[in-house]
Amino acid sequence: MAEIEIAVIITLLASGLRLSTPLLFAALGEKIAERAGVLNLGVEGMMIMGAFAGFMGAFITGNIAIGFLFGILTGAVMAGLMAFLNFTLRTNQLVAGLAVWLLGLGLSAFLYRLAFGIGTAPRVEPLGAINIPGLSDIPFAGPVLFNHDPLVYIGWAMVPILYIIVFKTKIGLTLRTVGENPRQADTQGISVVRVRYYAVMIGGAMAGVAGAYLSLVMVGIFVEDMTGARGWIAIALVIFGRWHPIGIMGACMLFGMVDALQFSLQAAGVQAPHQIMLMLPYIMAIAVMAFTYKRTTQPAGIGQAYTREEK
Repeated sequence: MAEIEIAVIITLLASGLRLSTPLLFAALGEKIAERAGVLNLGVEGMMIMGAFAGFMGAFITGNIAIGFLFGILTGAVMAGLMAFLNFTLRTNQLVAGLAVWLLGLGLSAFLYRLAFGIGTAPRVEPLGAINIPGLSDIPFAGPVLFNHDPLVYIGWAMVPILYIIVFKTKIGLTLRTVGENPRQADTQGISVVRVRYYAVMIGGAMAGVAGAYLSLVMVGIFVEDMTGARGWIAIALVIFGRWHPIGIMGACMLFGMVDALQFSLQAAGVQAPHQIMLMLPYIMAIAVMAFTYKRTTQPAGIGQAYTREEK
């Protein structure tokens, strides 16, 4: 009995880490944009287009790596569109983000039906887990931490890398200055628009990775609206993590564990409505937002448009 309980715990923890991975990529990308003062509400649209493009790339070429490259490029292009609407055409940030979200949802569904029609469900071979010699055999910790696909480890590595870049380098100082006080950044000779373009497009590329992870690792197929509001959850997790890479990682893992828990409860035959089970992770996200939002300090310039003519 004890062995069964341990096996269940191992499965729950390992599944939670895998489920947190697309959220981690999307949330870290959103953190970059928000550090530059841009509230990117188009993350969901970038993710779904990344999922579609990644699947198509892998399906056509038979190569998962090329699929991920397609997802990255598509996410960056969608983010570039939002940046163009926002910074070049000076559209409201919220409006531009919502437009990209709706475009991504509609365009991905349209292109998928155009390519495969209705009623067909082509597949690609999902990217599998890799065993790390020696580490994967460690009792308990091995299957929980060292038996995942490469993207899980890349996501973990991105956390300290992003921390160093944002808080320990001149690039990070420039990014934070633009997000906190764009007027001061402008007086120092920093191109606020250029920095924000780069930040949004890098964030979009990471959202594309997150979307491609769903189609190329988790299921091996593309399904319309398969992101399931994960882009919106990623935005909430950035706030929950207080715009700090380590905090964001913890928030993503917590959400992933709750998501894995609802799957485990369903598999265990817990007598509760299916809809209630599916709602658990989102209820947690809403509760966290309600209790933590007033305690967080967001970048001062977030959501604020800036042009040199305003000086």
